[in-house]
Amino acid sequence: MGRKLLLEHLNKANINTMEGYLQNGGYRSVEKALKKMTPDEVTEEVKKSGLRGRGGAGFATGMKWSFLDRNSGKPRYLLCNADESEPGTFKDRLLMEKIPHLLIEGMIVSSYALGCRTSYIYIRGEYMFILRILEKAIAEAYAKGYLGENILGSGYSLDLHVHPGAGAYICGEETALIESLEGKRGNPRIKPPFPAIAGLWGCPTIVNNVESIAAVVPIINDGGDEYAKIGIGKSTGTKLISASGNINKPGVYEIEMGISVEEFIYSDEYCGGIKNNLELKACVPGGSSVPILPNHLLLKMSDGNPRLMTYESLSEGGFATGSMLGSGGFIVYDEKACIVRNTWNFARFYHHESCGQCSPCREGTGWMERVLHNIEYGHGKMEDIDLLWDIQRKIEGNTICPLGDAAAWPVAAAIRHFRHEFEYHVKYPNRVFDEDHVYQPEMKMQKV
Repeated sequence: MGRKLLLEHLNKANINTMEGYLQNGGYRSVEKALKKMTPDEVTEEVKKSGLRGRGGAGFATGMKWSFLDRNSGKPRYLLCNADESEPGTFKDRLLMEKIPHLLIEGMIVSSYALGCRTSYIYIRGEYMFILRILEKAIAEAYAKGYLGENILGSGYSLDLHVHPGAGAYICGEETALIESLEGKRGNPRIKPPFPAIAGLWGCPTIVNNVESIAAVVPIINDGGDEYAKIGIGKSTGTKLISASGNINKPGVYEIEMGISVEEFIYSDEYCGGIKNNLELKACVPGGSSVPILPNHLLLKMSDGNPRLMTYESLSEGGFATGSMLGSGGFIVYDEKACIVRNTWNFARFYHHESCGQCSPCREGTGWMERVLHNIEYGHGKMEDIDLLWDIQRKIEGNTICPLGDAAAWPVAAAIRHFRHEFEYHVKYPNRVFDEDHVYQPEMKMQKV
């Protein structure tokens, strides 16, 4: 069994309450940080840990904190990105729903390190029931003296608020989140300036993911060096993975960085293998925005070594042979899965969620959706496949925020690795489907 740092007490009685959380060692990191450490010492421990952002980008958290402008004289803000709109990702929801005080404890320690007196948790609009859970936990924290004025007699004060979004994927991008929090349309900002210099209301701001902030708790409790002993290389600590698709045991798993992808898929401790004893076909390892990988590239790297659940291993070879760990939205496809239909479904999502600010994304996502729809429903032409490739190439890297890349990469990877399926759809527009709308290539088709 791998070591658990965030989900260790998941199934303990009343862990969602202040009483239950304290009985299981809760808020020890607040006591330690505020009474025995300076803000700089807290930041240094996070740097030592090697913690990387768990929301998708994988940027070093301690390094990001060090960019915060501490000399402007303006208020500083910590924003928790709890938007979690990436399809295939649901691990932040589990943390907030089941162990809300873990996030609040991490917010207090992180805010202390950054010198923030007011912090926010920005939660997606569809998570309104979790907003109520967080508000209740925050009220308990105020009542116990962990929030408010002069916390634990340390002289440090902090107010924490939860702010719901309105169900827009684009607000998962940190500058769009800031715009939304300010009461404006959630359009991404052009950078620079970066939020660490001019963020919320023009003040120095740090935006971190739910899991990133929760991980600060065990880092301070046990020390950054101890945290860094878990994992491999620059992929340290544990990672929450949202596993879904054609597997026997979908759910949220906390893994030690460095286990093999094969172990994660087939071990009874994790996904438990492919459902109905079918063969593995492909996987999206980090949420819908990362490139899909066919089974032979998913399980082994280009040098023949096992592919590992780390930032470096999953990206080995670039997008030609690799993908990204991303937010840990691990979607598994069996041999019957239709890659064209899956790609069209992703394209529908990104077209719907584009804010429309950048013309390559605004026009390109809709164009890709229409072309993919035509191919999937028997109206495609062979030249449409090259057209899709050309469209995604002109979107990638040409937008203000990463949504353009997120829309382009799944299409590029699907064509790169499964072009034969796109050609099959064009050649056999009247192909046969089973009851799950899965095309059956082994059946005899009538060519049209």
